[in-house]
Amino acid sequence: MVNYPAKVLLAWSEAIGGNKELRNWLAQNGYQELSMFVFALNLKEDAMSWLLEKGYPHLAATVAGAEGKKDAIEWLNKYKWDVLAKVALAGDGNQAAFNWLVQNGHREMALVAKKIQVLKDEIEQSHNDVHKISQE
Repeated sequence: MVNYPAKVLLAWSEAIGGNKELRNWLAQNGYQELSMFVFALNLKEDAMSWLLEKGYPHLAATVAGAEGKKDAIEWLNKYKWDVLAKVALAGDGNQAAFNWLVQNGHREMALVAKKIQVLKDEIEQSHNDVHKISQE
């Protein structure tokens, strides 16, 4: 289980949702891994490397799992990161995983998962937008 105070989890979810001030607050107040997680979700390769190098493979696996990588979910489950496995699945749109988080008292993590899902959907929509592709 990821043990952060509820207010930090709420700040994390808002940072995932695009709040740069809270993302910066996380980085400057002892939660740099959560800030880097946000960058990793936004497809910043150096952020994924940072998470792995600094001892946060569970957060890197959560990002990968939210991107649909089944081996990342299997890794999270193997190493008993069950809540993060559910966050990754819910972030990838799995309603049963979201329901599990809510029903098992992980409401803040359910919120994190929903914010991940919205962000990943926005990124995918942006990549599939013909108008944006032609501007690159």
